Parts: sequence; structure tokens; C-alpha cells
Amino acid sequence: MSSRPFRASLLGRVAAALTVAVVGGVLAGCANDDPLAEQYRAGDDKGFIAADGLRVVEIPADERGEPVAFSGELDTGGTVSDTDFDDEVLVVNFWYAACGPCRAEAPALEEAYTSFEGEDVAFLGINTTDSAGTALAFAETYKITYPSVLASVTPEVKLAFAEATPISATPTTLVLDTEGRVAARIIGQLQDASVLETLVSDALAESS
Repeated sequence: MSSRPFRASLLGRVAAALTVAVVGGVLAGCANDDPLAEQYRAGDDKGFIAADGLRVVEIPADERGEPVAFSGELDTGGTVSDTDFDDEVLVVNFWYAACGPCRAEAPALEEAYTSFEGEDVAFLGINTTDSAGTALAFAETYKITYPSVLASVTPEVKLAFAEATPISATPTTLVLDTEGRVAARIIGQLQDASVLETLVSDALAESS
């Protein structure tokens, strides 16, 4: 079955969510000059860029690569690996404590996380540089309740994801489907939870 109706549906919902944000003053610029709106009207379904530079890319199911195999040490202690998330949609956010956009998007990430409570969805941070103490202090300050892998202790975790998808900026947020493949990528600061919630909901719908 063609993925185009699915992709078009996603584009419409994400465009609507970002348009609301523009109207509310959350995103910079005006709707008429929003590159996202221009790409949506032009039918560009390879990705789109919001007025503030946020780039959202959805990957059709038949174009996704291999599942991402990873493991690492958590800031909360213990270890985690891809097998801990079998049959779940996994959101992976790359961040570090001194990153301004990471601090700004933290409430939106936590909001999206809690919105899927009780569903087959998990969230995992990948802290790219900090110690456990710094990562935990960030989580306490911004009330983040899901754990993060410490790339400073297990740097191979970054390589595992970089081999699967471009990770050229921090923050970057990935949505992995229930098979562990990268289904969507958000590059830049997440302005509100709605865009991520849409991507996660669609990944969940694929497995139903």
C-alpha cells in the first residue's frame, strides 16, 4: 500500500499544529512566510522547516533502514539497550545540560512523554557530554521523569544512532517504530508537544 496518504495526513496535522503555534506567538515569524506552510502547499513530503528553523522529517515505512542496536549506561544507574524497548515506539532525544534549546524544549518533551502513559511508548535521552550528576540535576530542575544514557561513559551509543540517521545538531529527537527503525527525525528545538505527539501517534497506528 502506498505511504503517500499517510504522509500527506501527517503533513496536514503537523502543519496545523505549527500554524496554531505561530498564531499563538510561540513560533517566530508569520504564517504567510512560514517555510513549513510553503513546503506543505508545494507538496514537499520529504521534510519541512518551521519558521524558527525546526526541521521535521518523516521516513516512510518502506524506506526505513535497519533497527538501531544500542546499549549504554543510564544517569539513574544500570544499563539499557534496544531490546528493552521491543514492540514499543521509542522517542530518543539528544541533549546536554548547557544547551539552551535543550533547556527550552524540556517541558514539551516531558509533556509528550506523560501524554502516552499506559501506551506502548517509551522515551530515552542521550546525554552527549555530561556526567551523571549534571544530567540528574538537569532532570530535577526541568522535572524530566524518563532516564538518559550517558554518552560520556558509553560513547558508542552515539555512533549506533549516527550510523542509522544523520545527527548533525543538538537537540535532535528521533522517533523509532516498534521494530526499532528510525521513523521520524526532529532537528532543532521542539517548540511544543503537539508535533512530537503526532509523529508518535502515527508510529503507534502503524502497529495496530
